[in-house]
Parts: sequence; C-alpha cells; structure tokens
Amino acid sequence: MISVGIVGGTGYTGVELLRLLLRHPNVTVRVLTSRTEAGKRVCDMFPSLRGHTDLTFSDLDTDVLKSCDVVFFATPHGVAMKYAQALVDANTKVIDLAADFRLQNLEEFEKWYGMAHECPELLKSSIYGLSELNREKIKNAQVIGNPGCYPTTVQLGLAPLLKTKNLIETKSIIVDAKSGVSGAGRKASMGMIYTENADSFKAYSVSGHRHQPEIIEALENISGQKKAFDHLVFVPHLVPMIRGMLSTIYVDLTQEGDDLDIQAFYEAFYKNELFVDVMPQGSLPETRSVRGANELRIALYKPQPKKLVIVVIQDNLVKGAAGQAVQNMNLMCGLAEETGLTGIALSP
Repeated sequence: MISVGIVGGTGYTGVELLRLLLRHPNVTVRVLTSRTEAGKRVCDMFPSLRGHTDLTFSDLDTDVLKSCDVVFFATPHGVAMKYAQALVDANTKVIDLAADFRLQNLEEFEKWYGMAHECPELLKSSIYGLSELNREKIKNAQVIGNPGCYPTTVQLGLAPLLKTKNLIETKSIIVDAKSGVSGAGRKASMGMIYTENADSFKAYSVSGHRHQPEIIEALENISGQKKAFDHLVFVPHLVPMIRGMLSTIYVDLTQEGDDLDIQAFYEAFYKNELFVDVMPQGSLPETRSVRGANELRIALYKPQPKKLVIVVIQDNLVKGAAGQAVQNMNLMCGLAEETGLTGIALSP
C-alpha cells in the first residue's frame, strides 16, 4: 500500500483529494494536516466522509510526512517549497497542487506570486504534471507541479494543433474561460459570498491573471516555439455554480490547418486517453456532464473558414486539481493511471 500524507486538508481541493484517495485500492491516507483544525475529526467537518475515515486533522510534522511514500500539498502558494527539499531527501515524493513548482521562470513566478522561490534548484528538476502530455517524465519524478485548472483546459484543448507545426496562427489565440466559485478556494471574502454571486456573472483579472504565464510557458513547451504566445488573450469569468469549468478557445487556422479534418485529427490524437473525450461533431458540452469525474471533454466547431472554436469542459476540483494529482501519483508509483479515478459523473 502507498502511504500518503495530505498537507492542507480543509480546503476544497484537499477534501476532494481525500475523497478520491479514500476509495483508492492501493492507498492508505496516513496523515491530514490543518493549521486551524488540528485535533478535530475529519468527518465532523465533512459529514460526507462519515463512515469512510477515522482520520483526525493534525499539525504539520515534517518527520511524520517523511515517513509517507507520497505527500500532497493542497495549500496556498508558497507552502510546499518550504518542505519539499526535506521530503525529497527522505525519498518521499511530492505533489504540489499550488503554483510552487509550475513555473520554471523564476522572474515570472516572483512577479505573479509576490514571493521569492525557496528551492530553485529543486524547481529545475521538478516536472509539470499534465499527465496526458508529460507521462514518461512524471513516471520518474520526485516533485510534481500540478497544473492550474484553467491551464489544463487550454493545453489539452490546443495540444493536438501545437504538436503539429503551422496549423494555427499563434498570435491570435483568445481564451474565454468560466469557472464555478469553488475555483477561488474555501475562504471567506466579500466577493465569494452567495448574495454577491447568485444571479450574476462577471469577468475578473482581465488585466492579468496568474494562470496566463503558466499557460504561455506550457504552450511554448508543447509547441517548441518560444515567444509565440505572448499575444494570447485570456479572460476568466466567475459563474454562479459550485464546480465546473468551461473554456472556449478561438483560433485562426493556417491554410494547412484549414485543409485538415480537425475532428478526425483530435479523435486520433486522444484515442488512447482515458480521461479526454473528443465529443462527436456538433456536440454542445455541459459542465454537469463531468461533475465529480476525472474527465475532460472537448468539442470542435468551424463557424467560418479558417476559424476554429474549441470548447473544453472539466470539473475544476477533479480533473482540474485533485483527480489530476492522483493520476500523477499513479504514474509516479507504477500503478495503472486510472486506478481510483473511474467514477462516473453525477447527474443531475
């Protein structure tokens, strides 16, 4: 059995991670930490877990975490990098669901997250954990930077086009993305309370969102083209639902791209991916079709010659966070990638 520790167990991604790992046949969750709830039973805070775990929240103890095979950090940015080196030195694998190991560009990291990186050498050897695109590297990794939720939809939406040269105009990509309020985390703030979000729909961080540099760096790595995506437009929106994410990506096709059967091209690219579903032509994907499941669905439209619209949906807490982290753990530990992740989406 794989011994697991979760640092930060009271947030939405932390409890989602726990929900997935409690039904994983090869995992024992040994420790679940919380700065504010140490000593409290997990099922008292999350009644949905009654009868499924006897865990109690505990303070962070590095020695206890070192005894685990894998430690997940479901914490704010800046926490994982304080402890990662000590854990790696103890041969414990680290998967960070925040941003500490996503960006290789230290200048960009410091600019967008307002802090210096505490282990830049370890960052260099960490692997960006988008399972479908970095599978072989993830298998041998000690530290994983789990991708952001928005960047996951953008990368998997564009990857087939970027892996083949000269199919799209890289300078005219527009990403219009929407997320449920759980994407902002489990914290009390005026902008997140019910009366501020119900019956409303708004854009945010239009002048610049911290996922934009992650998206650009990742697309450069996928395509092998540096500075090709500096003009990408990314606008996130908050919609009045709890979980779910929909990104609509607008791209201009080159002549080579326009001559391609895009639907067949995407179907062939993802034909062996268990968690990426290229929907039939003319489909209208809905976020509720992936609620609670580790699935990402893609639909393709050509409203005009040389214009392609890519619609990508996922559950931001599962495929966009905790589910993808479990995919990465499975790969790192030599398990089948889908282990513990084959649950069916909830409907309605």
